[in-house]
Amino acid sequence: MIITGKYPNLRLRRNRKADWSRRLTQESSLSSNDLILPIFIVDGKKKKQKIKNMPEVYRYSIDNIPLILDKALNYKIPMVAIFPYTNPKLKNNSGSEALNENNLVCRAIRYIKKKYKNKIGIMCDVALDPYTSHGHDGLIKKNEILNDETVEVLVKQSLLQAEMGCDVIAPSDMMDGRIGKIRKALDKKNYKNVQILSYAVKYASSFYGPFREAVGSKGMLKGDKKTYQMDYRNGIEALREVSLDIKEGADMVMVKPGLPYLDIIKMVKENFKIPVFAYQVSGEYSLLMNGIKKGIINENCVIESLTAFKRAGANAIVTYYADKVAKLIK
Repeated sequence: MIITGKYPNLRLRRNRKADWSRRLTQESSLSSNDLILPIFIVDGKKKKQKIKNMPEVYRYSIDNIPLILDKALNYKIPMVAIFPYTNPKLKNNSGSEALNENNLVCRAIRYIKKKYKNKIGIMCDVALDPYTSHGHDGLIKKNEILNDETVEVLVKQSLLQAEMGCDVIAPSDMMDGRIGKIRKALDKKNYKNVQILSYAVKYASSFYGPFREAVGSKGMLKGDKKTYQMDYRNGIEALREVSLDIKEGADMVMVKPGLPYLDIIKMVKENFKIPVFAYQVSGEYSLLMNGIKKGIINENCVIESLTAFKRAGANAIVTYYADKVAKLIK
């Protein structure tokens, strides 16, 4: 119920008259506690590689991770998300490198846990697209993305990451039934405290281009991902996806992309009261950053867009701006 009044007795501008008053009456706030920083990793030593179309975002060799991780810790960012740029020579049709205990992600987890202990959380992507020669998130047979066979591989990938020390397993593949299978396998192996952040609502979006460049899957992708990622014209379907994943054991759910889907974030939060994360994806980042670089907009637009996630109901936001924004709002 909205209680209304009448001018001139009611003047809504009274609460906006000064900064202190606006702060007292604000409905949403943004802090470093709300941010998750993605980190791209690459093989080699002493590497810090620029990424096409993602200004001020880099790929780091594992020995250079402290260049970015120390900043994250300084700004009290709670968690980082690890994404690998896999050597094309290691990619194949089955994505078998995902199950190699010495792959980039596994080595990065071990390095971070050894150097930083539990000072910062580690989230790892569970999907095959960084490892497959065809660029898809699952196994392919006769141009079909196989669901159940892919899930079996994802379970093994999840167990491997948990064994290495990953704190939050984040399946982003959008295969049906994978959360339940992963949760059961983790519990059976006594990884009961490893959290699952399900990409429950991941749309087949045109905003992912720079990310695919960053992990090296863009030029390899054959066709599109519309048979497993969601149709961006659908909203109610998102509730069905979230409902299933919660029943299967998800601790948190992700909505991806972010800003074009604020209505979905709000709908999920209002219906399920579960921690909801949002991903401000690479296309969103690049559009904003290029606008800033050209002087069309300023950095306040970034804070405004991230606050919109909070206003919609997001508990946390995966964003390539995390370190920059944390510095701004500190």
